[in-house]
Amino acid sequence: MQEEPPKIPDQETLEKELSDYLSKKYGYRIKVVSPIMAPQPKEPQPTPPEYGGIEGIRFDMKPEELEDYLNQYVVRQDESKAVLATKICTHYNRIKYLRRRARFGSEQMVGRIKNNILLIGPTGVGKTYLVKLIAQKLGVPFVKGDATKFSETGYVGGDVEDLVRELVIQADDDIELAEHGIIYIDEIDKIRSYGRSSGPDVGGEGVQQSLLKILEGKKATVPVKQGGAKGWQQEFVEMDTTNILFICGGSFAGIEEIIGRRLGKSEIGFGAGVSSKNNMTVGETLAMVQTEDLIRFGFIPEFVGRLPIVTVFSELTEDDLVRILTEPKDALVKQFQKLFEMEGVNLCFTTGALRSVARKSLERKSGARGLRAILEDALLDVQFELPSKIWVRECVVDENTIESEGSIPPEFISDLYGEERRIAAY
Repeated sequence: MQEEPPKIPDQETLEKELSDYLSKKYGYRIKVVSPIMAPQPKEPQPTPPEYGGIEGIRFDMKPEELEDYLNQYVVRQDESKAVLATKICTHYNRIKYLRRRARFGSEQMVGRIKNNILLIGPTGVGKTYLVKLIAQKLGVPFVKGDATKFSETGYVGGDVEDLVRELVIQADDDIELAEHGIIYIDEIDKIRSYGRSSGPDVGGEGVQQSLLKILEGKKATVPVKQGGAKGWQQEFVEMDTTNILFICGGSFAGIEEIIGRRLGKSEIGFGAGVSSKNNMTVGETLAMVQTEDLIRFGFIPEFVGRLPIVTVFSELTEDDLVRILTEPKDALVKQFQKLFEMEGVNLCFTTGALRSVARKSLERKSGARGLRAILEDALLDVQFELPSKIWVRECVVDENTIESEGSIPPEFISDLYGEERRIAAY
């Protein structure tokens, strides 16, 4: 009977065995790295697209496909992800349809629907990140602006057309590509009008008026670089904003009270467990926002009409933040583990450490945006000392390290004497 050939170990097992053997033989940490044995990422991380002109745009993206992509990177916000996926895909599918009809000289569509979107939700819940992910997936240029920097045309401050000019820069001066980009305007609630009785409201209603035409579609003059016999020169060309998708977002603090008064509720404010006649939470109250509430908040009717799609983001809980730390493809824990792996060290977090990070972020009211700062503070000293601790094979971070902001060091583990010790993460 013929003997079966010995089973060849896979790359990871072979690399680990060689590293362990050399470490035990020479008494300090050695990690085998070679072109053949270098670990390959199982799934590529999202990278900003290299714009290939308008032909590189995914006009045929399906809402379910886009939502599945977003689910890999964003925790919760299921309703908002579905709304964004549906309306943004509809926007670009409509452009594809119009381009095809134009090539064959067909009649134009009756009317013109533009799905500009308004996002409402507290800071750090993923509003900007979602829009950026969508732009990357579709292959369109993306620009984010802050509404607080704008003033009415003719006054000191930024001009709303600066966003269009920035979009052209992001598209590498490709006007046609820029005309199909996405502009996200953050802090839009900060340009509400407070109904001043004297003096112009250049930062509130004045900015809203300036945004009306650009949201609907207008010709804007933008500078572009042109090559010639005299080298690169700047020229001005006209750009149509009709097919640019505008998405506005803000926390809208206080609008829940306006909604509550309309619904006949009492004592509604930001915070967990808000009570009302029907025991409605803040999130449930915000989900019932209507056009009249936005107008009472301080927006002119014409501006609200340019943002026909409204979706509300939920506040994140401690459990949500723990999931954000560990589950997405680009989760922060995975990023830090990869950094430590470069030093040949396995980084682990206990369940208590992850919950401590989440609690700190909730206390600071910074949402998911504050998670990285907390981890950086706790691991700064470790990252400084680790390259000198060549005997360390594993680093275990518990809640004491997080709560002390790194003053209490994590546990360092070594298999220097051949005793392999592993502590499972989470």
